[in-house]
Amino acid sequence: MSHAAAELTLAGMAEAVLRTADGREKTALSHRYAALWRDSRAGGAPIEIGTATPPMQPARPARPELLNPRDVPRRKPGSPEGRKAILHAIAHIELNAVDLHWDIIARFTDVKMPMGFYDDWVKSADEESKHFNLVCDRLEALGSFYGDLPAHAGMWRAAEDTAEDIMGRLAVVPMVLEARGLDVTPGMIKIFQSAKDPETVSALEVIYAEEVGHVAYGAKWFNFLCGRDGIDPKEEFHSLVRRYFPGGTKPPFNEEKRAEAGMPPDFYWPLADEVPVAWS
Repeated sequence: MSHAAAELTLAGMAEAVLRTADGREKTALSHRYAALWRDSRAGGAPIEIGTATPPMQPARPARPELLNPRDVPRRKPGSPEGRKAILHAIAHIELNAVDLHWDIIARFTDVKMPMGFYDDWVKSADEESKHFNLVCDRLEALGSFYGDLPAHAGMWRAAEDTAEDIMGRLAVVPMVLEARGLDVTPGMIKIFQSAKDPETVSALEVIYAEEVGHVAYGAKWFNFLCGRDGIDPKEEFHSLVRRYFPGGTKPPFNEEKRAEAGMPPDFYWPLADEVPVAWS
């Protein structure tokens, strides 16, 4: 599909991002399409939602090498190499997040949703694209780059497992994986504060603030679908996490930021003592 053809529909744009391998090119395209969507919603040329045939796995650059989580080397977080490894892992997460947010647009066009649903995930994809580039810029300033180290091969598994279940996707990706980011990011910020690296601290603070909104979008649209179908959201969330991501919530939890995102403690604490998560 050409980029020009993809611009005809939002789903086509989403698919074009998913089929772009290079991280910087993928995020540039993501920014471009997000801007087109915003313009259309502000009264510009209308863009239909359309349909797409997204790949089961997004295009990826030749590097980084993707390894089983057990095989990804561990490094001391306080060391310079450890801090580079942290940033590399974050860049990998952010690149996957760009694809996850475009994928939910491309993959579930058969589910009738309000336009606000698309607004939210386009905004999230646009922000994740910014996050990827912020972290890549910091890596490069520290003499590294995305692809310099091996990365986690399991990051896309949740997307594959929920490829036919929009509620499962909302439960697992924003409400488990991205909520976990709210739990761990303050600790990472402290590591870079201790290292006297204010530029990285600033980048991580931007990511931390905006990720709250992504978790909130997940909770909002999960609750919307539950309400539309007359389903109890808490019970459905527990059922879906047990099905697709057993042991996917574990303390410590950032209860303040989770609450800000619309996730009360009775959503995640009941799952906390169950089977440990295999990759996190």
